[in-house]
Amino acid sequence: MAVYVIADLQEILDPADYTGYREQAPATIAAHGGRYLARGGATESLEGDWLPARTVILEFPTKAQFQAWWDSPEYQAIRPIRERSTRSRLLVTEGL
Repeated sequence: MAVYVIADLQEILDPADYTGYREQAPATIAAHGGRYLARGGATESLEGDWLPARTVILEFPTKAQFQAWWDSPEYQAIRPIRERSTRSRLLVTEGL
């Protein structure tokens, strides 16, 4: 069953630092079978007060592949870049 990572990057605190993350993350995702479904395009709020500034949606074929990516040394090496250069919220959810 596919799983989806939804990231709400509320604010980019250090654009130069974040560029390093943005350039390195795709290879780590692809190495574990993941792919981008959305990456920072225009977002429109339809209901409620959720107004993400930048939305990223990833798809992984299985939860095991997602977990392997999340725990991988390659991603662990760049995750601190995202954490320090953005204010963000992430969640993972199972598909149908």
